[in-house]
Amino acid sequence: MNSTTDELQTIPGVGKRTADDFRRIGIRRVQDLRNKDPEQLYARLCRRVGKPVDRCMLYVFRCAVYYATRKKPDPEKLKWWNWKDR
Repeated sequence: MNSTTDELQTIPGVGKRTADDFRRIGIRRVQDLRNKDPEQLYARLCRRVGKPVDRCMLYVFRCAVYYATRKKPDPEKLKWWNWKDR
């Protein structure tokens, strides 16, 4: 595993495949997610792969952006399933 993979995988809920999806849309480091729009990231991934991606990925993106943007994140908000549509 290289340092890029390690860093992205420090995001709660992000494993190897999700880290690969982040890189696919130009996200290389946690810092790259700061203040990004999760919906735009999700739309970019769908365009990149040429088909709709499971909506759970949007929830992971929401969690990841929150994680990257907050200095002291709320532990409950670091669970991707807490970012589902209401």
